[in-house]
Amino acid sequence: MATYIYETVAEPVRRFEIQQSMKDEALTQHPETGEPIRRVITGGLGVMSTGNAPRHADMQRPASGSCGTGCGCH
Repeated sequence: MATYIYETVAEPVRRFEIQQSMKDEALTQHPETGEPIRRVITGGLGVMSTGNAPRHADMQRPASGSCGTGCGCH
């Protein structure tokens, strides 16, 4: 089960969490009150890498001016 953040559509906006299966459609009405609601899309941390070594795009540039990966970008 995943936890999703929803908010009411009408003022004042109230946010709350609901646990749902990732296969379930987004809710449009609050399950208890019937108020119109919408799912809030929030950012997450997603790091994609191939292999065991960190990729240049996944690293911050150090103050020395070289990324340290040997990619020749500096």
